[in-house]
Amino acid sequence: MSIDESTAARVAKLARIKVEPEALPELAQEFNTILGFIEQLGEVDIEGVEPMTSVTPQRLKRREDVVADGEQQEAILKNAPDAREGFFAVPKVVE
Repeated sequence: MSIDESTAARVAKLARIKVEPEALPELAQEFNTILGFIEQLGEVDIEGVEPMTSVTPQRLKRREDVVADGEQQEAILKNAPDAREGFFAVPKVVE
């Protein structure tokens, strides 16, 4: 796949990146280089390779999955401009 200048301009617009017209050829070339690297990755033989979370084998820390209220209600409501009966109080917006 090859990226031309018009495609590079469209990608820049979608990404909300301002690119001057004279910089479009270089941007298109960079996109093509990136796509070339991706194609190279597709050629790697990964048959029998287990997925990894890190380059060094390690076990992720786990904790018991328990439903709790966090026991921080007072500390959280202390930052609220208006709190009543243990909840945030907000202005009524629907009649």
